[in-house]
Amino acid sequence: MELDASNRKTAKLAALKRYFAEVPAEDGAWAVFFLTGQRLKRPIKSSDFREWAGAICGYPTWMVEACYGHVGDLAETLALLLADGKEAGQHRDLPLHALVGEVIAPLRGMEPEAQRARVTEIWSRLDAESCFVFNKLITGGFRVGVSQTIVSAALADLAGVEPAVMAHRLMGTWQPTAAAYRSLFSGESTGDASAKPYPFCLAYPLDDHAREALGAVEDWQIEWKWDGIRAQLIKRDGEVIIWSRGEEMVTEQFPEVAEAAAHWPDAVVLDGELLAWSEAENRPAPFSELQRRLGRKTVGPKLRREVPVVFMAYDVLEMRGEDLRARGSADRRRQLEQWAATVPEASFRLSPLIAADSWDAVGALREASRARRVEGLMLKRNDAIYHSGRKKGDWWKWKVAPHTVDAVMVYAQQGHGRRAGLYTDYTFSVWEGDQLLPIAKAYSGLSDAEIRKVDRWIRQNTLDSHGPVRVVRPELVFEIAFEGILESKRHKSGLAVRFPRILRWRIDKPAKEADSLESMRSLLEIS
Repeated sequence: MELDASNRKTAKLAALKRYFAEVPAEDGAWAVFFLTGQRLKRPIKSSDFREWAGAICGYPTWMVEACYGHVGDLAETLALLLADGKEAGQHRDLPLHALVGEVIAPLRGMEPEAQRARVTEIWSRLDAESCFVFNKLITGGFRVGVSQTIVSAALADLAGVEPAVMAHRLMGTWQPTAAAYRSLFSGESTGDASAKPYPFCLAYPLDDHAREALGAVEDWQIEWKWDGIRAQLIKRDGEVIIWSRGEEMVTEQFPEVAEAAAHWPDAVVLDGELLAWSEAENRPAPFSELQRRLGRKTVGPKLRREVPVVFMAYDVLEMRGEDLRARGSADRRRQLEQWAATVPEASFRLSPLIAADSWDAVGALREASRARRVEGLMLKRNDAIYHSGRKKGDWWKWKVAPHTVDAVMVYAQQGHGRRAGLYTDYTFSVWEGDQLLPIAKAYSGLSDAEIRKVDRWIRQNTLDSHGPVRVVRPELVFEIAFEGILESKRHKSGLAVRFPRILRWRIDKPAKEADSLESMRSLLEIS
């Protein structure tokens, strides 16, 4: 409950450390299983779960749905409805491993009526807090705002190792056994050390003031800013590991890259970008294609064929076991080029350098970024070392400005977690003739005060409801920003946009002056 009660990372980290320090290994193993995103095969249909709870409370299903829309979490909603006023029951102190093994696991083999009788009997003996945990485990929706990175950090602190080492120990399919849990706290081994990535060097956005102070263009290494996933590829002691910038191990999501790197010389660490790649066009595929790979434990042959991936290397941090970060960018680039000439191109590319004799020429190249499916340019001073984090003046990212469109809000839905009870998730449309067609959903960009104002307006201007979604008067106009636009057969408008967010509420603009589908289609030519 502590994890669900706070949005602060430090509070969540402290709660996890307290729990893992005290919990028996049998329970700790299952806690790691659930908190790292793994889940049991759902033994009960979600619709049955809602129906049974509603029947116990005497509420129709639509009323349970309405309560869910207000609370924002199904497990919590049912716990509040079912356990209101109850005292702690006998299952309150049932160990987690026993709750999973003795109560939940047997449900999978039961007929629906037997399931209903068993679940109803369990609910009758649980207080609200215990019911909440039980419901979370049943529904598989153990979302309490804790990422695997935070779990790794808490376990790493207790084990006295670096977070990267703990992430390496957690890689693969976690087996929730006491022995596996105890092994997390063993002394550091050679395998742990070989898995460690370096802290990433980060760039500052380039603004007008900084551009004036860049000096001679010859002093800079200029590259495309690739639109993929920043990653370090490590080959040490015969093992290949790919780390994302978010300190997540993503090797399993990109098996062809790992397979190619398995044949490389040992003791090398590269910095680069994971990109979906169009072989026919010999350039990156849209980022939306890469998203199909993300979050998967396994990537099958079909997806590998449909979405091939390459690692675009633009820096080398270690070569033959030597740390090269203290050398300048130009020196490291020479080493990278020499090394790249010795390895096959399979699932690997060397990020090209961009030649230009003036900053005006560099700026002109930047304007062509979208046509190349890149985000802009990276500028790296030739003598810059590879810093940990950001150091202003050495690395700059010069991105193209986002696309923007003025669109009309047509639907609204309540948020979840901290935003439960407020309408914060909006659907926006543009005009095609006298008809509004949805083109994007967005839920970020407004201040808390603006959200409350919009929420009040939505409640006063609802025309209809479809489950948790309200249809509102098409009157409010918002400026929406997005990074790219693609044709899409899934959407009625025929378009899909990437990373939509709200820039501002256009109080000054009537709905009839919002943008058209035709104007959005014109952006396809430059995306």
